Amino acid sequence: MHNQNSPGHPIFDLVSPAVFYILVANVLIFMYQNVDPSLIYHFGLWPLAENGGRSRFEIWQLISHGFLHANTTHLMFNMFALWMFGTTLERLWGTRPFLLFYFVCLLGAACIQLWVGGRGGPTVGASGAVFGLLMGFGMMYPDRKIMLIFFPVPIAAKYFVILYGALELTLGVTSKGSTIAHFAHLGGMLFGLLLILYWRGKFPVKPSRQLNR
Repeated sequence: MHNQNSPGHPIFDLVSPAVFYILVANVLIFMYQNVDPSLIYHFGLWPLAENGGRSRFEIWQLISHGFLHANTTHLMFNMFALWMFGTTLERLWGTRPFLLFYFVCLLGAACIQLWVGGRGGPTVGASGAVFGLLMGFGMMYPDRKIMLIFFPVPIAAKYFVILYGALELTLGVTSKGSTIAHFAHLGGMLFGLLLILYWRGKFPVKPSRQLNR
């Protein structure tokens, strides 16, 4: 994987191309979602089994749920993290590997969420893919210091990933009634980890190109 120069438009000095278009898609869909709330019913990720009726799960929900958000705060946090971690990774890897990584993490998060079950309503949000980006950032830049609004202390990315992963696991096990899909977040991190290990040639089946870090 290699660094890729951004197109010449000034906007791409601030945000990489794929991240920009994912951001725009999420914001536009959220705006339309406020006009037509039935979008969540049709495109949120429903459980495979529901009490007292047929499951409303459809295969496209594995991807579509990642472009819906519960509220403005949910959207803003996810899009900020997408910009913060995604832009750096896309510029390091290039657009195609970045997109592959993003959607593998999103699919992985959805699969784990379906596997553990969860609450009766649909799961929405790009959080699973975003947590995958966090894992990717921590693996590619383990010693880079990061500082978030809700954690205003500089900490090496590798330790932040470990702490956040442990927190999500704890909350997933102990917060049975929570509306936050903690295991989906862990799923995004897990699949991000596995894909990077594959790119680094750590599995018997080798990729055609390997990461140089």
